[in-house]
Amino acid sequence: MPGGRLTQQERQQIASGLADGLAYAEIARRLDRPTSTITREVMRNGGPTTYRADLAHRATERRTHRRRQTAPRGAQAPPQAHGRDAEAVREYEEAFTTLLMQQGLPKMMSQVLTCLFTTDAGSLTAAELVQHLQVSPASISKAVAFLEVQGLVARERGEGRRERYLVNDGVWYDSMIAAARSNAELADTARQGVGVLGAGTPAAVRLENIARFMDFVGESITRAAEQARDVLYAKPATPPAEPTPDH
Repeated sequence: MPGGRLTQQERQQIASGLADGLAYAEIARRLDRPTSTITREVMRNGGPTTYRADLAHRATERRTHRRRQTAPRGAQAPPQAHGRDAEAVREYEEAFTTLLMQQGLPKMMSQVLTCLFTTDAGSLTAAELVQHLQVSPASISKAVAFLEVQGLVARERGEGRRERYLVNDGVWYDSMIAAARSNAELADTARQGVGVLGAGTPAAVRLENIARFMDFVGESITRAAEQARDVLYAKPATPPAEPTPDH
């Protein structure tokens, strides 16, 4: 499977595939690329309806140029913690950001949330987010305010007057429970239709099947979320101590 950055020709093939209504997976298969690469490329360049190969190629060149300008001169960039590969980390952050965007979160908010999820400290200041994302403080402030309203991040007082922003791990549990409630509401509404349309009629049978399916899924989600809730707050396992050599 080829690696490296997408070429201009590949971007043109992506644009043609989107115009033909092809799925990301099919475009990826034709280019012999991972589906995640195609998804990330399209989502960070306007989405499937506005993607243009020439604009995407120029935008990538600008991003590459900007990263080179911000890199320390005369020295390599500081090493990543725990010996991580800096390029691999950057690619992963882009993939995670793309996933959040696919789920409806705006780009800047997705980038901020990704930074918070992937930092070892578990929290970052506005200045740290500005430095990492190379955006204005106003952009960070707006993104954090949006995420806070959604219950996705929280604030805590750091050193001096600095505020630190941290992700709310419990939001995943809350999201699952909300999904279960939504399924229950759909099941109730479907069952109301059974009485209206007449029990035993084809339409009523269809609605009853939908209701039973949603009941089962909703109950399963709730049960699994309750059972797994503590996993969200689990601490990393402490590695076993190395045996002391005999003297």
